[in-house]
Amino acid sequence: MTVWFAHHLHAFVLALKRLGSAPLGSLLSIAVIGIAFSLPAGIYVFLENLQALSGQFSGAPEFSLFLKLNTNEDEVAEIEARLKQDPQVASFRFISSDSALEQFKQGSGLSDVIDGLERNPLPDAFVIVARDLSPEALDTLHAELGQLPQVEHIQLDSAWAKRLDSILKLGRLAVFMLGALLSFSLIAVAFNTIRLQILTMREEIEVAKLIGATKGFIRRPFLYFGAIQGMVGGAAAWLIISLGIHLTEEQLKDLMELYEVNFKAYHLSMEDSLSLLLFSALLGWAGAWLSVTNHLWRIEP
Repeated sequence: MTVWFAHHLHAFVLALKRLGSAPLGSLLSIAVIGIAFSLPAGIYVFLENLQALSGQFSGAPEFSLFLKLNTNEDEVAEIEARLKQDPQVASFRFISSDSALEQFKQGSGLSDVIDGLERNPLPDAFVIVARDLSPEALDTLHAELGQLPQVEHIQLDSAWAKRLDSILKLGRLAVFMLGALLSFSLIAVAFNTIRLQILTMREEIEVAKLIGATKGFIRRPFLYFGAIQGMVGGAAAWLIISLGIHLTEEQLKDLMELYEVNFKAYHLSMEDSLSLLLFSALLGWAGAWLSVTNHLWRIEP
């Protein structure tokens, strides 16, 4: 176990030395990786902010729950208690028939006609905002509220929610496709970097093989080099995204205040950050492994 740990520590230190031996080339490779990974990760952060922001606008889809004309106060109180206990309901407000008629009178300009009515034709109503704005959750809540005996009609304009959900799904698909394409670029960068190292160290590798070094011993520093380069590139992408959020967050807050929206920008979480670093390290390791496997076997003393 001690020998195994010593071999890996030696390979790790050697990889760091190789990374620092050509600082300009290493810096350029890391910058390329960081910029490449910042694009899909930045789009992902943008979509998360868009989804969080969509639920705060007053234009969120609302249920209009119209009650039967003969509904009494006890039945209205029963529905109100039912809505307070429903975990799918974010908020609601009650609009009495008298209040609705008064609003209609002021907005329609038909006050003389309305005053001539024998009775109020408008029902009591609840305006409900759902907690989950996905089309599936809205349809489920629509079906549940429709089963209440005092409800005459439910109206929901969920077209914009479906459009937003489609846009977010399309955006996530674009992130996946862009991330997949740029992953190949990271593998290509690691592959080419390791290939150049192998070619410049050909004589050293031949001597190592002559004195009995195994392929694993020779290959190990290159694999660590690729993984370290990929991870540092992922860290560069994280810094680019964080800097972009920091530069735009105050301007976005000022803009959202004009719409009376309390906006807080979404940053990459700890899980997202670790996933970015580990994934970039894995791709760097994969590119190094492909390069070593493709070129190392050709070198024989």
